Amino acid sequence: MDYYIDNIDEEAARMQRRKERNARMRLEKQRQRRRRRKMKLIMKRSAGILAFVLVMAISVTAFSKKPQDEFSVHTETEEKEDKKAWFIFGKDKKEEAVEQDAFSIEATMQSETADNEAVQEIEEPEVITLAEKGKESYSFEATSSTTAIYNEEIISDYAILVDETTDTIVASKGAKERISPASMTKVLTILVAAENITEEQLDDTFIMTREITDYGYVNDCSAVGFLDGEEVTVRDLFYGTILSSGSDAAVGLATYVAGSHEAFVDMMNDKLEELGLGDTSHYTNCVGLYDKEHYSTVYDMAVIMKAAIQSEFCKEVLSEHRYVTESTTEHPEGIDISNWFLRRIEDKDTGGEVLCAKTGYVTQSKSCAVSYGTFAEGDPYICVTAGSTSSWRCIYDHVEIYNEYI
Repeated sequence: MDYYIDNIDEEAARMQRRKERNARMRLEKQRQRRRRRKMKLIMKRSAGILAFVLVMAISVTAFSKKPQDEFSVHTETEEKEDKKAWFIFGKDKKEEAVEQDAFSIEATMQSETADNEAVQEIEEPEVITLAEKGKESYSFEATSSTTAIYNEEIISDYAILVDETTDTIVASKGAKERISPASMTKVLTILVAAENITEEQLDDTFIMTREITDYGYVNDCSAVGFLDGEEVTVRDLFYGTILSSGSDAAVGLATYVAGSHEAFVDMMNDKLEELGLGDTSHYTNCVGLYDKEHYSTVYDMAVIMKAAIQSEFCKEVLSEHRYVTESTTEHPEGIDISNWFLRRIEDKDTGGEVLCAKTGYVTQSKSCAVSYGTFAEGDPYICVTAGSTSSWRCIYDHVEIYNEYI
């Protein structure tokens, strides 16, 4: 027991060090951005002063080449002194004039900078997206009461249960070992998409392409059933991504938001960094296809789920049991889709209510799922499992974990 507690303390200390390291990294990035902005301003001011000096130098040079005539009041010596005053800012009566001009230029530039910032504020108003852009690095801590999952009734090779209120790990098994997240990936897909569009854009339409539909067909992915050339709403793409785990909906959503699947995946990895998961998770697609460079952990998936449910819209999509897409020419009555995890677990005794869920399966990870619900006296918990033998067994693992450890 002492050995186990020591391991927990060591893990907690390691997590604290990682949290502090991530905080230092974010602070350093902020410093670098401030330094870059400061350097740009200095360069801009320097360029203005240099331009002024060059103009004056050219003017003085041109004036010095004019032949003296009856109106000239400068001697050759005086002209040399004038040049010296302008070019090296000598300590004579010219210095004050030059310094005053330089001060005027700097004041003008500061005024212009302030004006530009004001214009920028007007031209770039704050955009309210479907999800607040997370700035917090979510994490869950092991405590002295954290329990290791050793239960013959729980088949999954990897599992974690976290108390979402206290951000503590209630129970775990291989929580930080690398897994293939399969279609649990799509939780991050809708989160990133929601953070980059507005509510009004949900009613925009997107035209499906052969490239998008073929992506799912070639890779043997599940699909909503959208067809090449079909004009579907962005809202339908969100629900199709989660409820039917549709690759056509996910890639369509990614393309709508970022312009291409590849660009959207970059945004997903940026979000992982933002959540403090860059060292343990990395994605190569928005669908969940297996790739040796597409990996995560059940711990990381719990963090992603917590971030997703902070968005009311994402939470709404993840909690929908059944949904019918908008009528189109290709599907006049829409397409009826379901979240089968929620529909199958709703009549099981979990001691509470499972509100949100997303399943996944690839050969390398077997059946996996992430769920969120309220239990006991309404307290919220997140459960993630991977490595189960079937979709049904995966559901029963969640039931068993909720009952056993809450």
